[in-house]
Amino acid sequence: MALESINPATDELMETFDEWSAEQTAKVIDEVDAAFQQWRLTSFEKRRELMNRAAAVLRDNKDEYARIMALEMGKPINDGRGEVEKCAWVCEYYAEQAERILADEPIESDGSKSYVGFRPIGTVLAVMPWNFPFWQVFRFAAPALMAGNTGVLKHSSNVPRSALAIEEVFVKAGFPPDVFRTLMIGSRKVDAVIENDLIKAVTLTGSDIAGRKVAAKAGEMLKKTVMELGGSDPFIVLEDADLEESAQVAAKARCINSGQSCIAAKRFIVVDAVYEVWTEKFKAALSSLKVGDPLAEETQVGPQARRDLMEELHEQVEKSVRMGARVLLGGSPQEGKGSFYPPTLLADLKPGMPAYDEELFGPVASLIRVADAEEAVAVANASPFGLGGCVWTADSARGEEIAARIEAGAVFVNGMVKSDPRLPFGGVKISGYGRELSHYGIKEFVNIQTVWVR
Repeated sequence: MALESINPATDELMETFDEWSAEQTAKVIDEVDAAFQQWRLTSFEKRRELMNRAAAVLRDNKDEYARIMALEMGKPINDGRGEVEKCAWVCEYYAEQAERILADEPIESDGSKSYVGFRPIGTVLAVMPWNFPFWQVFRFAAPALMAGNTGVLKHSSNVPRSALAIEEVFVKAGFPPDVFRTLMIGSRKVDAVIENDLIKAVTLTGSDIAGRKVAAKAGEMLKKTVMELGGSDPFIVLEDADLEESAQVAAKARCINSGQSCIAAKRFIVVDAVYEVWTEKFKAALSSLKVGDPLAEETQVGPQARRDLMEELHEQVEKSVRMGARVLLGGSPQEGKGSFYPPTLLADLKPGMPAYDEELFGPVASLIRVADAEEAVAVANASPFGLGGCVWTADSARGEEIAARIEAGAVFVNGMVKSDPRLPFGGVKISGYGRELSHYGIKEFVNIQTVWVR
């Protein structure tokens, strides 16, 4: 099969890439393992220098990389620039913090000396999605490489140009050859890569369906995994919330990256006392968003990344409507070329509807009316997902108390859920396990080694 780069705004096939053979893939993995044997011995000082150079390369080529994302998966150009800047940030964060985080930890024992060391484990396979084609990769690669590991990337098949551009960043930064490589393969060949003895661990960001398959194969091979999977994040609005601010943030939180984010707010759980007023403000905020060409500076919502994904999203909306949901805004694909789906607001949702139970990976907001905070927490937790969530209230202490009861890997009080190199990122339930970012993330793929001396 060929890997195809298709512009979702115009349906134009821009570029095709031949898929690698099994032999070619295995050869590259051999080369990356050979590079690991030397890379693991490099000093933190040298790794820091190179990772800071990678940050500089990203910033120097910000417009080019943002354009690649806009053309390949429809990300609005300004969002793409922000994504590249965030990648530079995570490179700089781990460049500065890795040595401190991974310093030996003295432990008192019956030995004359004992401590815990954090050693690199080898080559890590990253199976990454298309929605944040640079950020998802760099939040794995920066800590993995700073820890002394090497990496191979199996990127989503619809963003091959992004995948090659990321490899190019490390080349331009001066990293030794083969410390990081992109594998030009489709999903069918992932199992064979996991089975390769030179692959020591696997990290995946994607759907729970993909996560189950990859985790099962990695488990069969007894290889460590980190799974960052889907989400259906609750956005809870209590009676004392700032209604104007929360409605404006809600629109951004639902439509960020054209709604294609695992931590986008998806279920808007609003208490009865402010439901009507808040809904009107939210609807107005969604209506004001500019949908259009992702290369245009003013665009806030671009196309969905692929036509099949747009069609799947619309089927979820249509099925929900057939089951009794009410469309307050949008509800149909935009006519003409491209995979555009306008911001959509659904109300009167009930359990059993796709818009209530499932993850909607696009700019479709699900409104759920509840009596009070207690019911809001119950509804928020009545989901198989547990990635993120937020609570809006004038009483921050009350917000923290509610946050502690939300079954999610991250809960924000009076703010939009977001990732930050300084904070751990990951989920519970079918949103996955393990953590990325922070000091927790860099320790996921190291050998936590006990050393005891008499």
